[in-house]
Amino acid sequence: MSHPHVPLHFERLSQDRQIELSREFLAVMHTRRSVREFSPEPVPLELIENAVNAAASAPSGANQQPWRFVVVRDAEVKRRIREAAEAEEKKNYEHRFPGEWLDVLAQFGTDWHKEFLETAPYLIVVFRMDYGLREGDSDEQKRKHYYVQESVGIATGFLLAALHWCGLATLTHTPSPMGFLSEILERPKNERPYLLIPVGYPSTGATVPAIEKKALDEVLVLR
Repeated sequence: MSHPHVPLHFERLSQDRQIELSREFLAVMHTRRSVREFSPEPVPLELIENAVNAAASAPSGANQQPWRFVVVRDAEVKRRIREAAEAEEKKNYEHRFPGEWLDVLAQFGTDWHKEFLETAPYLIVVFRMDYGLREGDSDEQKRKHYYVQESVGIATGFLLAALHWCGLATLTHTPSPMGFLSEILERPKNERPYLLIPVGYPSTGATVPAIEKKALDEVLVLR
């Protein structure tokens, strides 16, 4: 069944205003850094809800919206997530990670300790929905989702930008394997962990590695 079409609501801005907005957004996004030192200071829940709402507006394959954002604020649940994540990461650093990857990580000074998983006031766990579930009278039916990885990746980008835009610090964390998140958060079998994002304010005196991003002419190709 095809969807009816409705008029597009689009405000055409002057080019001067467009450039002004693009420069403002660029300046803000250039200050975004991955933070590992968080303050336990409370964060208004509305900031998180608005950011997730923005992420949920992202485009997706056939508009199937194959994502779920689980916001964790309970201290006990965060503790369980930290313990499980550290158990996996300890194995990674001690014998799973290849030497080449450990050499790359060494410059950032990271290890298997993940205190930020308890300190940050919120953890947002992004799940990808590999397929939809239709509950029938007797049989459970699967509905295939398309372009899941791409769709969830775009939505996650929206989420990170929205959180930074409202003045919050974030970290993209991928403890591997991440199956423990499904168990702790009691997610259904069609949802798989995609990314774990601690969110909050940086701690006083927080530091980040002195790194640089590639220049525009290294990433932009005009033809």
